[in-house]
Amino acid sequence: MRLALPRWAGTLAVKAALFITVMCCALAALLGILVHVSVTNQTVGQARDLALSRLEDATEAFEEGDPIGHGVAIDPPELPEPLRELAVAGERGTMVADHHGRPTMWAAGPASGERALTVEVDYSQQARTIEGLDRAIVWSSALAIGVTVLVGAFFVTRVTRRLHATARVAQRISGGDLDARVDDPRTKADATRPQDEVAVVAAALDSMASSLQSKLLAEQRFTADVAHELRTPLTGLHAAAELLPPGRPTELVRDRVAALRTLTEDLLEISRLDSGRERSEPDSEPLGALAERVVRASGTETEVVVLRDVVAETDRRRLERVLGNLVANAHKHGRGPVSLTVDGPVVTVRDHGDGYPEYLLAHGPQRFRTEGGAKGHGLGLTIALGQAEVLGARLAFTNAADGGAVATLTLR
Repeated sequence: MRLALPRWAGTLAVKAALFITVMCCALAALLGILVHVSVTNQTVGQARDLALSRLEDATEAFEEGDPIGHGVAIDPPELPEPLRELAVAGERGTMVADHHGRPTMWAAGPASGERALTVEVDYSQQARTIEGLDRAIVWSSALAIGVTVLVGAFFVTRVTRRLHATARVAQRISGGDLDARVDDPRTKADATRPQDEVAVVAAALDSMASSLQSKLLAEQRFTADVAHELRTPLTGLHAAAELLPPGRPTELVRDRVAALRTLTEDLLEISRLDSGRERSEPDSEPLGALAERVVRASGTETEVVVLRDVVAETDRRRLERVLGNLVANAHKHGRGPVSLTVDGPVVTVRDHGDGYPEYLLAHGPQRFRTEGGAKGHGLGLTIALGQAEVLGARLAFTNAADGGAVATLTLR
C-alpha cells in the first residue's frame, strides 16, 4: 500500500531541511564514533599498560616468594572465565569487567600449578570519563545539528520564497497579465558578478514576458490596422453591390460582401477585446426576456426554456452578443434541436450534434481554427468568451453524455 504524504512534505524547503538534517546526523555520528573510539582506545590502553605493569611486578614477587601486594590474587572467583583460561594456557591478557558493581581492569598471567595470577585495577574513573565524553558528543552534535538546520532552513527559505514569487508571476502571465514581472533585484546587480540560478530564471522569465507582450501587441495592432483598412473599401464595395441588377450573380456577390464585412467587424471586436480596454456598462435585465429576444433576432428555431428567471445586473448588449454567438454556433456546427435554458444566473445553450472538438475542450476556442472542414473562421466562440470575461462571467464548454455540445454561461 502506498502512503499518501501531506502536501507540505513535497516542498523544496522541507526536502532541503530533511537532507541537511540527515547529512548533519550522519556527519555527527561519524565524528562522534571516531572520537569515542580514539579516546576509548587511549584510555583502555593506559589502563591495560598499568595493569600489565603491576602484573609483571606481582609475578616477580610471586616467583621470589615475596608478598604479592594489595590487589593481587591467585585464582580469585570473580576472575572472568575467558581470562582465566588464557592464563592457565600460559598467556597474559587483560579484560574489563564489573567487580563489586564497578568497572575493573583485570590482568592475568600463569602461576604454578595451572593457576592464574591476577591483578585488578579500578577502572571507574576511566569509565566515567568515557561516559562524560559520550554525553558531550551527543549534546554538542545535537546543538550543531540544530544550528545547522536553522541556518540552512533560513537560506533555503529565502531561495524558495524567490522561487514562489517567480512561479506566481508565471501564473499571472499564463492568465493573461502580460505586465507581470519578477523584477528580482539580483538581476540588476553588477553584471560582472555571477548571478545565482534563481536570478537567472527570473531574468529569463521577465525577458520572455517582455518578448511575448511585444509580439502580442504587434499582432493586435496588425489585426486592428487590417480591419480598419478593410472597412473603407468594403463600405464602397457594399454600396456598389447594392447597385447591381437583380440576379443570382448579384446575390452571390452581396452574400460574399456581407460575409467579408462580418469578418472585418469580428476582427475589430477581437482587437478591442485584446486591448483590454473594454468595460462593462451594467443595467437591470430579466434573463428570460433577453433570451427570447436573442432567439428572435437570430431567426433560428431555438427552444427557450426558463426554469428560473432572474433580473441580472449586466451589460445587455454584451450578453446578447455572447448568447447570439452561442446560438449561431450551435446551429452552424451542431444539429437540432437547439435549446437555450435559463436557470437563475446560469444560461445554457445546447445542440445535439457531434459536440465540441477535443482541442476546444482542452484549450478553449481558438481563432481561425475549425474542425473537420467546418465552415467559419472560429471567431464566434472567441468573441463570446472575450465578452463573457468583460462581463465578469464564466463561460464553459463541455459535451453532453448523450451527445451534443453544451455551452454554460454563469453570471456573477
